[in-house]
Amino acid sequence: MNRILVVGAGGQLGRALCARKGTDGVEIVGLTRGELDITDLAQVRAALDRRPCSAIVNAAAYTAVDRAESDAAAAFAINRDGPQNLAVAAAEHGIPLLQVSTDYVFDGRSDRAYSETDPVGPAGVYGASKLAGEEAVRAAQPRHVILRTSWVYAASTGNFVATMLRLAGGRPELRVVDDQRGGPTEAGAIADALLAIAGQLDQGDPWGTYHFSGAPAVTWCGFAREIVARAAPWLQRLPTVTPIRTADYPTPARRPANSELDCRRIEAQFGIRQPDWQATLSTVVETILRGTGDISRNAS
Repeated sequence: MNRILVVGAGGQLGRALCARKGTDGVEIVGLTRGELDITDLAQVRAALDRRPCSAIVNAAAYTAVDRAESDAAAAFAINRDGPQNLAVAAAEHGIPLLQVSTDYVFDGRSDRAYSETDPVGPAGVYGASKLAGEEAVRAAQPRHVILRTSWVYAASTGNFVATMLRLAGGRPELRVVDDQRGGPTEAGAIADALLAIAGQLDQGDPWGTYHFSGAPAVTWCGFAREIVARAAPWLQRLPTVTPIRTADYPTPARRPANSELDCRRIEAQFGIRQPDWQATLSTVVETILRGTGDISRNAS
């Protein structure tokens, strides 16, 4: 049986995974938050009883980084308790668990890309809750893969690309932070990596933590400039993208200055290379603009 249970199927990563249903003979069963509350262990156990599978992918997460600072209980319930429940139930059923994590488990002060063995030190509630989820998974289910990623975006709302496109339609200038650096990662690329990993879980000793993010590294300002450039055919006029410092744009949660992830281990173990976000950005931009139509000239 090659059936993967995707938890958090309603999010941008979960949707990307479910869109690959039937690929390479893989059956994907997706459960949204409304269909499975992962903070309830009894519900998780019952879901696995009803839906036998060969692997579980946890794509569910509390990702509102700033809101988490004042809503820590909800962040920890979803990002720590949920993964713990999944890991406990997965171990009971003999099913491996793939847990998605984040660059926010690091403090962002390193002068190089973070490896999987570098010391962690989250600077805010969101990162702390995701790190607690990692630790809970490691403790409850040895047969796990934790995949840390960064700057996730997709052809949907609620991410940096969509926000920049929305603002670009109505503002002559976009002021964007230029002293935070990382690797934008398209949700479809993460979905492909997770499925590739799931297909190799019976080979060797694959368990542990891996990094996976887009290349090349770029600042938020540099990423915004690329987004605006790709949107040029649909915009009435191109806004100016002006670099600013993090200090000029205060937020409740502190962001890592360096979110670069060293992705050599995942290539060595699974043959998965870093994706080039520049190669797919134009398609994502066009899909968003044709879907919204409100800032396009010819999105019919």
